[in-house]
Amino acid sequence: MNARAARPLAIGLTGGIGSGKSTVAAMLVAMGASLIDTDAIARRLASPGGAALPALRMAFGGSIIGPDGGLDRVAMRGLAFADGDVRRRLEAVLHPLIDAEAVAQAAASVAPVCVFDVPLLTESQRWRSRVDRVLVVDCTAETQIARVTARAGWTRQAALDAMAAQTTREARRAIADAVIFNDGIPLKSLQAHTEALWRLWNNQHPKI
Repeated sequence: MNARAARPLAIGLTGGIGSGKSTVAAMLVAMGASLIDTDAIARRLASPGGAALPALRMAFGGSIIGPDGGLDRVAMRGLAFADGDVRRRLEAVLHPLIDAEAVAQAAASVAPVCVFDVPLLTESQRWRSRVDRVLVVDCTAETQIARVTARAGWTRQAALDAMAAQTTREARRAIADAVIFNDGIPLKSLQAHTEALWRLWNNQHPKI
């Protein structure tokens, strides 16, 4: 029988908005990892019929519910980025539900590696204690702005507000076991860096 990890290697993946974190996540999945995407979980929770909607409506009123019956993400984003208290109340509703779903997904995974894609990993000691390695995807602020404003519905000011609501690049890099600087490099180089970390961390992880 082939040697298997005693438990899955848990990688915490984080980075600022527009850093290219999702691209790295997709590469890790292609290598055999199971991805637990906390942003995707949050979107499902706040979609029409989602488990978080009653609490969100109670906390913020009906104005944040869109025509489809789900959370109006643009309206909610504007409120949260403009007011730290609103952001904290939003997190108080969503984070316990996100945590529970993420833990359930990880427990159901049979992959040798679980990647937890967590934008707020730096700010959360709870998340940092759950993972074996922290991988930060980084780039300059101007590159972040350029990438985010290329998305539908995002202005430069909205991108700046989102960046201001997140922790600093320096704080993210300070907690990292590895940093991929995804700025001005070809996709092939990004792939090579990601594959090198995959091999290194899998080789270091305890085997049965």
